[in-house]
Amino acid sequence: MKEEYDFSLEPGKEKIKYRDYKAKEPVISVVIPFYNDKDYIEQSVNSVLNQTFPYYEILIIDDGSKDEESLKKLEDVAKQDERIKVFHKENEGLAATRDYGASKSAETVQYLMFLDSDDLLEPTYLGCAYWTLETNKDAAWAYSDSIGFDADNYTWNKWFDSEKMKKENELVSAAMVRKTDFNAVGGYGLKEKAVNEDWNFWLKLIGIGKYPVHMSYYGQWYRRKVSGELKKSKENKDRALEIIKETASKINKNVKAIQYPKQDYNYDLLLDKVENIVQPELDGDNKKINLLFVVPWLITGGADRFNLNLVKGLDKEKYNITVITTEPNKNTLRQEFEKYATVYDLTSFLNQKFWLAFVNYIIKKEKINVILNSNSKFGYSILPYLKAKNPDVPIIDYVHMEEWYNRNGGYSRYSTMVSSVIDRTLVCNENSKNILCNYFGRNENEIQTVYIGVDEDEFNPEKYNKEEILEKYNIANDKKYIFSYICRISEQKRPMLLLEIIKNLKEKRNDFKVLVVGNGNLLPKMKAKANKLGLNENILFLGNIENPEEIYKISDITINCSIKEGLALTSYESLSMGVPVVSSDVGGQKELINEDVGVIVPCLQDEKDIYSEEYTEKEINSYIQAIEKILTNLEKYKSKCRRRILDKFTIKNMIKEMSKILEEIQSNPNKEKIENGKALQNNINITKELITMNMMNDKIEYNWECTEYEKKIYGRAYSVTGLNYKHELIKERLWKIPLWRGFIKVVHKVKGN
Repeated sequence: MKEEYDFSLEPGKEKIKYRDYKAKEPVISVVIPFYNDKDYIEQSVNSVLNQTFPYYEILIIDDGSKDEESLKKLEDVAKQDERIKVFHKENEGLAATRDYGASKSAETVQYLMFLDSDDLLEPTYLGCAYWTLETNKDAAWAYSDSIGFDADNYTWNKWFDSEKMKKENELVSAAMVRKTDFNAVGGYGLKEKAVNEDWNFWLKLIGIGKYPVHMSYYGQWYRRKVSGELKKSKENKDRALEIIKETASKINKNVKAIQYPKQDYNYDLLLDKVENIVQPELDGDNKKINLLFVVPWLITGGADRFNLNLVKGLDKEKYNITVITTEPNKNTLRQEFEKYATVYDLTSFLNQKFWLAFVNYIIKKEKINVILNSNSKFGYSILPYLKAKNPDVPIIDYVHMEEWYNRNGGYSRYSTMVSSVIDRTLVCNENSKNILCNYFGRNENEIQTVYIGVDEDEFNPEKYNKEEILEKYNIANDKKYIFSYICRISEQKRPMLLLEIIKNLKEKRNDFKVLVVGNGNLLPKMKAKANKLGLNENILFLGNIENPEEIYKISDITINCSIKEGLALTSYESLSMGVPVVSSDVGGQKELINEDVGVIVPCLQDEKDIYSEEYTEKEINSYIQAIEKILTNLEKYKSKCRRRILDKFTIKNMIKEMSKILEEIQSNPNKEKIENGKALQNNINITKELITMNMMNDKIEYNWECTEYEKKIYGRAYSVTGLNYKHELIKERLWKIPLWRGFIKVVHKVKGN
């Protein structure tokens, strides 16, 4: 599957000293067959040495290499780490070499990780595979989605299907196998060369009823070369298929894999520890701020950009950062986050029952001394428990906005619910601070505004050429003015209001074009309505764009129609690029947009009517008047926009303020919160039950998120998860209708239920 991915970010390009852990016996053997491969072995080994899970051995099995340079390279690589062992044997081929490596694994080893000498692992691979197999005791092996690179670049993500596996190999060769199951089928058991040995091995496991765990993140890199084992297998196709056909004939039942993400929690006993998991322990003094950052996902929204800018900007001489995500998504920014932090997506490798245990594991493993939660419902639900277990560890949360259509307050309410264990709540605007204090009754001394800011160097109009950008996006320069509308095309952003504004403005003047940048659930409907209203001459849909600064450069005004914002990142970006903003008066927009740089328009739609597409003529005309006001003195507005950002709203200011807060709270945690945590220790089961209730309350939504992921990534439009979701959602919605609820009660009464 082709998709956007940075293939230049290969793991192992250099050896990175992660952290020093106390030595323990290996539980994983990484078996690397080697044959005259001087060009890639060092990078492959580096990708293992960079793993965040430290208890492994690396067994490099030289399959009779004759090239002196390769043997010398192998000798040098082996000196890098005491966990590396090199064995030499006569040339027999890949399958026999892997079997030989398995036979040399230490007695303490429970898992065998097979990695070719030119392939690579992402830093969290061993840790995630280890945890997923430890918590899925009947699974025989674990693998992840894969990156193809070098001679051909692509992403490889396939839904596991054991019936399809009989005819076509859709699995990757690199995987972690339970040692007992490896031995149960006699390993690879082939002396022949280049005969699809990995495919045959998976079929052998399936043949005895064994199944894998499919981790849904790109954890492994498969090097595509002009020549290699895959090419040789194709050349030896007849014999390879003969072996496959014979092994497949012994499979007499369909085997289902455990495939993530999946909704699987149903009031089971919530575990905060997994027995027999080997717990890494840091060696030496802890002199850094070890930050655990809990967020829902890593995508391209304003909150996510703030998270990325924070992780990127914190001084790595002072901080070690671990990011945990808690909701299924494509995580398009994951590669960017991984440049500056260790990332674990809980949804991609772990049953919900064990999430809390994994968080405990990370807190102990990394000696976490500050916890920061932002927009994660699961994160909020575990804060009382974490404070009870770690009373001296301060907790901070960042609230981007209140949402009255979401449980009457959204994350502002979640934050307030557990405020007794939160040292400091940060918000992105003064309006949100006032709401927390005046409506939710929070202590104003515990609430602080930190504006999210913008990278003034990246969003600098002097760096971009308007004519080149127009040509790049094939935008005709046939209108005097260009307006931009850059956002997620969803109910919150009111895209249908924008269409009404365009329609009415066009009746007064026809000298403008609107660029709609973004994607979302309402985009198809928006396009259809624009066509129906005859607006195609004045509107251009560009979809998601990697560099929005280019759109600002060619724009004269940015329009924001949102019914709800904290303080929109697009407003920061637009002003930094010298473009005035017309925005609804929501959240903290007027704290940024003053009369010198734009116009604030009253929001005349009640937030509870977020799904309504009925807008008053007064509100529509307010936008038109604001646009025309700016156009009458456009250059004056433009001249003051960037200075507004440079004076107060840069990322540098945000990082400086966040660093100050984190360091202050880590060195001087709130004593009252510490005592509150200690008081909860006698009621730890209550804090665990709160987590259980949260998971069950979000069961339907989480089910839907899993289904959407399956549809987008694996093309599973009619998954069981989806059908269950629709069934539960229909029941939930019908129950909210009084007449239907009354009918159901009557039926149950008649039935005697």
